Amino acid sequence: MNWKRLFSKTDSARLTPELRARIQASFDESSRNEEHFPSTIDPRIYHVKLIREHLGDLRGKRVLDVGCGKGRFARVFREQEPEAEIWGLDISEEMLRFVPAGIQTRAGSMTELPFADGFFDGAYATESLEHAVEIEKAVAEMCRVVKPGGRLAIIDKNAEQWGRLETPEWERWFTRKELERLLKMHCREVSSRFISYWEDVEPDGLFLAWLAVK
Repeated sequence: MNWKRLFSKTDSARLTPELRARIQASFDESSRNEEHFPSTIDPRIYHVKLIREHLGDLRGKRVLDVGCGKGRFARVFREQEPEAEIWGLDISEEMLRFVPAGIQTRAGSMTELPFADGFFDGAYATESLEHAVEIEKAVAEMCRVVKPGGRLAIIDKNAEQWGRLETPEWERWFTRKELERLLKMHCREVSSRFISYWEDVEPDGLFLAWLAVK
């Protein structure tokens, strides 16, 4: 498959009110599916460990989970570091109903984060940027709300593996260089790597992690 041609068509994609409503309705409905959209995640999974290691010591820090869903990552980080101020943002208020107490939530779009510049010490997005539609704008917003010196992490799927999973029509996957380029527009340090769910399992090419320092 010529994935470069496939994704070149999405460069001008727009999050219209109609599309936003459809995405929100889709996740509102998915909130009732605990099997495919669980409320918890195994804290031993490498996705969790990598983000926590990159963000560093969270005591007294304010961190945003962008596209948090039911808050499964935020739940783990809150339990691991009770002194951290964890926030979760999602387009679906139905998803946010499952976020546990102690985590502050906001309903909204990744492309229009309802926070002031530099409000957070760090931010991360796990398999959520793929639903943002206006990708460059969403990455810019993540960087905007993180203070200088703050850290960002994005975990999502590799465009070169497109077709392995069934996806909604708005979903988009990314190449390493694509997101590196977008992050470098706002951050002074950017790196990426292939990752697996488990640290001792060789990555199969599906998941990528992008790590940045603003």
